[in-house]
Amino acid sequence: MCMFCKCDTVTQSLTTHVVNYNGAIIVIKNVPCEECEQCGEKFYTDDVAEKLEKMVNTAKQMMQEIAVLDYSKVA
Repeated sequence: MCMFCKCDTVTQSLTTHVVNYNGAIIVIKNVPCEECEQCGEKFYTDDVAEKLEKMVNTAKQMMQEIAVLDYSKVA
């Protein structure tokens, strides 16, 4: 169920997660998510959110101006 519009129909999808950190941009492609068919809002499972947090923390340590990661290859 969508937390925003309360629609019962969500589908499995992929998205791109972008984080702006101290002037650097971290882009993580192909992130699995659930997408609301009515409003388009996207949600991550707890497992995906935990993996994203680890990936973002790793990218922060690299401290590049732009970091692009592919979830399907790193997770």
